[in-house]
Amino acid sequence: MNELVDWLRTRPFYDGQIAAHRTLPAREATTTDIPLEGRLESALVDRGIDSLYRHQADAIEAIRDGDNTVIATETASGKSLAYTVPAFERAMDHGGRTLYIGPQNALIADQDESLSDLAHGLGFGSRVSVDQYTGRLSKTEKRDVRDRMPTVLLSNPDMLHYALLPYANRLWDWFFSSLELVVIDEVHSYRGVFGTQVSLVLRRLNRICERYDADPQFVCCSATIGNPVEHAARITGREADSYRLIDEDTSGRGPRHWLLWNPPEYGDGWQDRGSGRRKSSHTESKQLFVDLVSRGYQTLAFTRARQAAEQYATESSEELRNRGEYDLAGKIRAYQAALKHDLRREIEADLQSGDLRGIWSTNALELGVDVGGLDAVILDGYPGTRMSASQQAGRAGRGTDPALVAFVGGEDQLDQYFMRHPTEFFETEPERAVSDPENRELLPQHIASAAAENWLSVKDETHFGEAFPEIVTELEAEGLLERRQTADGLRWTYSGDGSPQHEMSLRTVGDREVDLLDGRTNDVIATLGFDDALRDAHRGAIYHQQGQTYEVSKLDLDRDVAELQSTWADYYTQVLSDKSIVVNEDLMEKPLPYDETSEETATVHYADVTVTEQITGFQRKDRKTGDVIGEGMLDLPESTLRTKALYFTVPPAVEADLRADHTDDEFNGAIHAAEHGMISLFPLLLLCDRGDIGGISTPYHTHTDRSTVFIYDGYPGGVGLTEAGFDLVDELMGRTAGLIGDCDCEGGCPACVQSPQCGNGNEPLTKAPAVRLLETLSQ
Repeated sequence: MNELVDWLRTRPFYDGQIAAHRTLPAREATTTDIPLEGRLESALVDRGIDSLYRHQADAIEAIRDGDNTVIATETASGKSLAYTVPAFERAMDHGGRTLYIGPQNALIADQDESLSDLAHGLGFGSRVSVDQYTGRLSKTEKRDVRDRMPTVLLSNPDMLHYALLPYANRLWDWFFSSLELVVIDEVHSYRGVFGTQVSLVLRRLNRICERYDADPQFVCCSATIGNPVEHAARITGREADSYRLIDEDTSGRGPRHWLLWNPPEYGDGWQDRGSGRRKSSHTESKQLFVDLVSRGYQTLAFTRARQAAEQYATESSEELRNRGEYDLAGKIRAYQAALKHDLRREIEADLQSGDLRGIWSTNALELGVDVGGLDAVILDGYPGTRMSASQQAGRAGRGTDPALVAFVGGEDQLDQYFMRHPTEFFETEPERAVSDPENRELLPQHIASAAAENWLSVKDETHFGEAFPEIVTELEAEGLLERRQTADGLRWTYSGDGSPQHEMSLRTVGDREVDLLDGRTNDVIATLGFDDALRDAHRGAIYHQQGQTYEVSKLDLDRDVAELQSTWADYYTQVLSDKSIVVNEDLMEKPLPYDETSEETATVHYADVTVTEQITGFQRKDRKTGDVIGEGMLDLPESTLRTKALYFTVPPAVEADLRADHTDDEFNGAIHAAEHGMISLFPLLLLCDRGDIGGISTPYHTHTDRSTVFIYDGYPGGVGLTEAGFDLVDELMGRTAGLIGDCDCEGGCPACVQSPQCGNGNEPLTKAPAVRLLETLSQ
C-alpha cells in the first residue's frame, strides 16, 4: 500500500490533495478456548472456527453468567458468534428462545442464512430452529413461522411494534413465555427520534415478558461509541449497572492506510473572491475510484444518497470504457436499500467472490452484512460521524492483508475541520449516542399501545417514567383508556377504536404527508412529511428524484399533493423563513467559564420551548457558485414545534465591547455565525446529523432581555440532543471558535459558517466577532 500511496502522490491530477496519511498498524489476533457443547463445537470446526477471539469468549461467559452485555468492537470482529453460542446452547439444553432485532431487513436476511446453516450443522434433534419474521413475508409464510415455533426468531423493531406485541397474548404466548435472550444488533443505529421510538417499544416488550414471568437478558452489539453502556441501558430500559461491557477487540487485521483527501479550491479567480469553495468531492472520489479499480484493487465507495450511488456507478463504468477497460467496466455496480432483496443478495455474493471489482453504495453496506474484505474503501464526503467512518472503513482488509481508506472531504464544516485538524479525526473520543425515552410527545401513543397489549397498572411507571400518571389521566379523559378497580388495584385497558400501534410509525414523527406527482404521468414519485414538503416541495422548488430534475409547479395543501414538471434547471432552491421562539419553561442552567473576575455572569440554559416558523419565500442559487440568481415569494402556513433547546445570552459588557468595534449588522452577524458554527459541530460530539438541529439568534429576546442564541432539537418533544449539548457546551463553543477562526475565507463559506438550511439566506454572517464571542464565553 505504501507504493500505491506514493503513486497517488506523484500523479499531477492529485497534486497536494493528500492532507494527511496515517497508518494504523497490523494487529495479531488473540484467541482462547472455552468449553462448548460437543455438536456445536463440531459444527463450528466444520465451518473453519476452531478457536474463539478472546473478546468473543469474554462475551459468551458474561452471557452465561446472566449479565446483560454490550459488545462494542469493530466491524467484522465476530460479534454475532458471541451471542449465537449462548442462544444455541439454551435452545439445545431446554428450548430457551432468542429474539434477534436488526435495523434492516438485509442484515436480518444475512443473519438468517448464517445461523440457519449453523443450526443445520447441529444435526437432527438439536431443538435449534431459526426463522425470520419481517414484513416481506406473506400472511401464509408468517403463519407458517408461528406454527414452526422457532427457538431463534429474527425480526426488526417495526415488526415487534406492529405484529408481535399487539398479538402477544393470542399468537405469541409460546414465544414470550420462554424468551431468554434479546439481541439488539447495531444498537448504535437506534438514536434520535427512531432510537427514542425503539426504546419505548422495548419497554413495552419488557412489560409483556413480565406478564409471562420471563426475564430475558439483553445482548447489545455496537460500533465504537462514547457511551455504549449508557446508550444500551437507555434503549432497553434496563439499569446501566446490569450491563457488562466487552470493548477490547482481539480480532486480527492487517495495516490500514488512511488518507484524508482534500479536493483543490476552484481556480479562475475564486481564491481572490475569498469564497473557500472547493471542487466537488464526488468528482475526486470518482477519479480515485476508477484509478484504484484500474490498478486491480477491489474498491467500495460510500456516498450519502441513493441516486448518487447509481449515478456515480454509471459514470465510473463509462470512464473505464473510455480508458479501454471494457471488462472492468462491466464489473461495477451500485448498492442501496431500495434494491430488491434478490438483487442485493446477488451483489453481495459477487463482492464476496471477487466477480465485482468496484461498487458504489449508500450506508446500506455499512452495517454487518457480510461482503468479505475489500482492498480499498473511499468515503465520498464525511459520512456524518466518526463512528460511521470507522464502520465503513472496516469493510476494507482481507485477513492480515493491508488496506487503503480514503476520506475525500466535501465543502461542509466538519469535512474541512478534519482536513485542517486530522488529529481530531483520528484521536478524538467517539461520539455519544442520544435518545430520549421520556419524550412527552411520543409517550402517549406508546402508553396507549401498551394498554392495548396488556392492561396498565400504577407499577408501569417503572417502565414509562414520571410522566406516566399524568399521561394516563390525559388518555382517560380522551376516552382512550378505561379505568377499572380490581382486587389487585387500579387497572386501565385500551378503549379506543382500532389498533393504536398502526396509527404511528417508528421512523417518522407526524402523520400528515404530501404526495409528489409527476405532471406527465400523474404517478406518485415520492412522499414527504408535511413540514418537509413546505420546505422542499413549495411552488418553484427544484426537486431531484432518481437522476431526474423537477420543478414544483403547484403545492395543493387541500389535497396534500405537489405537482412536478421535468426541467433542465441548472440552479437549486433554498427557502427563506421567519422564525420565533418562546421559552415555556427553564429546566436547567449552569455557568459558562466567562471571566470569573467580572461582576457579570454568563449562563447556559436548557429549556422547554416552542418554535414557530413561516416560510416566506425562496432563493434560486447557481449550482456551481452558490450565487443568488433570483427570488420568489411564498404564502404558506405557519408550523409550530414544541421541543427542547439550549440557549445562552451575551453578557452586556461583552456585547458593548463587540458593538464598539463593529456595526449593528456585524454584531448580528456574529451571533448568527456562532449559532451556525455550533450547530455544524454538534455531530462532532454526538451521533446526529446537522439537519437534526435548528437554531435562532436574536439581538433581543423578551425572555432574557439580552442578545440570545438558541439551539433546539428538530423533533417534537426533543430527542436528547440539546440536553447532551447542554452538558458539552463549553467544549462545543471552544471547538466552534477554532472552526471559524481557522478558515481562511473572508466573509464566511460552507466550510465554516454558511448553512444550507438557513432561513435568512446566510445573511448576515460575521466571522471575527463570532470567534471573539465564543472564546470569551468558553475560556
